[in-house]
Amino acid sequence: MKNVQRTLVIGCSLFALAGCGADQIVSPGTSGDIIINNPAPPPAPTPTPTPTQALVTPAAGCPTIGTPAGLTDVGTISGPTGTYRVCRLPTTFTNNDTLRFIPGLVYEIRDRVNVGVDEGFSSTLTRVTVTIEPGVILYASGASLFVANRGNRLIAEGTAERPIIWTSRDNILGLVNDNSDAQWGGVVLLGRAPVSDCNTLVFNTPSAPNANPQCEMQLEGTAVATPFGGTNSADNSGIFRFNQIRFSGFELEQGNELQSLTTGGTGSGTIIENLFSFNSSDDGVEFFGGTVNVRNIAVIGASDDSIDTDTGAQNFIDTALVVQRQTTGDSIIELDSPDGVRTNINALPQTRMFVNNFTFVQRSRESTSVVRARGGAALSLTNGVIDAQNVCYRIDEAPTLAALIGINAVVAKCGDTRPTQGSQGVTDQQVLDRVNAGVRNQLAFAITLTNGVVNGTGEAAIQPFDATGLSSFFPTRSFIGALENAAALTSIFGSWTCNSTIQNFNSPLGNCTSLPIYTS
Repeated sequence: MKNVQRTLVIGCSLFALAGCGADQIVSPGTSGDIIINNPAPPPAPTPTPTPTQALVTPAAGCPTIGTPAGLTDVGTISGPTGTYRVCRLPTTFTNNDTLRFIPGLVYEIRDRVNVGVDEGFSSTLTRVTVTIEPGVILYASGASLFVANRGNRLIAEGTAERPIIWTSRDNILGLVNDNSDAQWGGVVLLGRAPVSDCNTLVFNTPSAPNANPQCEMQLEGTAVATPFGGTNSADNSGIFRFNQIRFSGFELEQGNELQSLTTGGTGSGTIIENLFSFNSSDDGVEFFGGTVNVRNIAVIGASDDSIDTDTGAQNFIDTALVVQRQTTGDSIIELDSPDGVRTNINALPQTRMFVNNFTFVQRSRESTSVVRARGGAALSLTNGVIDAQNVCYRIDEAPTLAALIGINAVVAKCGDTRPTQGSQGVTDQQVLDRVNAGVRNQLAFAITLTNGVVNGTGEAAIQPFDATGLSSFFPTRSFIGALENAAALTSIFGSWTCNSTIQNFNSPLGNCTSLPIYTS
C-alpha cells in the first residue's frame, strides 16, 4: 500500500544504494561498480542500424541563455558514438530559455534542475517557459531530476525524426545493456489542476465537498518545498511530445522513488503525446491528480507498475503499448483513489482512468495482476489485447467494483489458474461477472500477435467497441489493440523509439543502449 504522500528524493548515500534490488543496476553517476543480478540478456535485435557517418565530435562551447546563471561548460564526455561537449544546466531557470540542438553537444542535469519556482495554488500566469529543441540529448546520474514547477511550462517538443532523449550518463559512456535501470531520477511536470490527497489530511468528500478549499499535495524529500495542485482542470504545464526517457527511476526505500515521467496536478491544457519510457526502475509513468490526456505511449521494461494513476487523476490514454521484461515488473496498470488512504476512500475528485486501443504484454511472473484497481477508483478499458502470465484483473474493495465503468472488446490470455481476482471484500467471481458483463471480452483468447505486439489474424477478427461516447479524446477506429498491422508499428512508434531485446521497433534511430548520430 502506498503512502499518503509520495516522495521524490534527490540525494542518496552509498549505504542507501546498497539496498537496491536484484533487478536494477545501481549507477549513481560514478560509472564505477555496476551490479547486475539478472541473467545475461539475449542477443541484440536485428537488424542493427549501421552508422552512416563518422563519430560525433564535440561542439566548440556552450550557447548563451537568458537565465543569468547560464550554462556551465564542464568539458567533454566520450562514448561509442563519439565525444560531446557537456553543458550543465543551471539549478533554476529564471528566464524564458531555449535549449538548442547543436551537433556534438549534450546537456547535463545535475542534482535538481527547476523550471521556475512554485507560483502557488491560486496563481494564473505562466512565469517561466523552457523550450527544448528536437534532437537534444539530456543526461543525468544518481537521483538527479528535472522539475517544471507549478505555474511554469516545459515545451519539450521533438519530432518523429528527432525525438528529445532524456537518459543516463552511462548511456553516453556506453556502459548500459538491456537490463540497466535506476541510473538517474526522471522528469516531473507539476500544475494547478485538482488533486484528491491533501497535505493537511483534510479531504474533500461528497458529504463535505468544500472541507479543504486549498487541497494540494507535496513531493517530500526535496531540498525545497514542492507542492502541486489547484482548481484549474485546464491548466497548462506545457508540451511533452516525441520524448524518450531511458534508464530512469531511483528508489532508496519503498515509497521514495522517481519514475520516467511524473505528473502532479497537470491540467488538460498540457499536451503529452508520443512518449517512450525505457527501463524505469520504478513505474514507467505516474499521474498524480489533474486531468491528464496521453496519446501514443510506449512503456518498455518498467520494474514496477508500467502506468500508475492515482490521487484524483482524470486520465485518458489513447494507444498504449506496454511490454515487460521477463525478470522484473509489477502490474501494467495500477489504479488508486485516493493514494492508499483506505479511511478516505470517498475523497474527491475520484480517480477515473480510461484506456482505449492498447496492447499489454506481461512477461514477468513477479506481478500479481495485469490490471489492479483499488481505493474506489473508476476504470474503463476498451479495445485492448492482454498477453499475460498471471491474473488479468484484480479489484480491491466493493466501492472499486461498484465504480467500474466498463471493460469492452478486450481479449486476453490470462496465465494464472484464475483470470480474475477480488480482494478486501470482493470475490473472484464478482470480478469475473463484471468483466463478462462487457461486450466482446474474452479471458482465454488464443493470442496471435506478431513481433510480440502487432495484431494477428485472431485480434483482427474482433469487432471494436465505439469508445467515442466515453470521451471525445478517443477517435473512431476499426480495430482493437494498439497496432492494427506491421505498418502501424512503424508509423505510430517505429521512427522515434529505440530497439532492444525487450521489444524491437525496427527504429532507424538504433538501439536503446546507443545514441542516434545526426549530420547537422
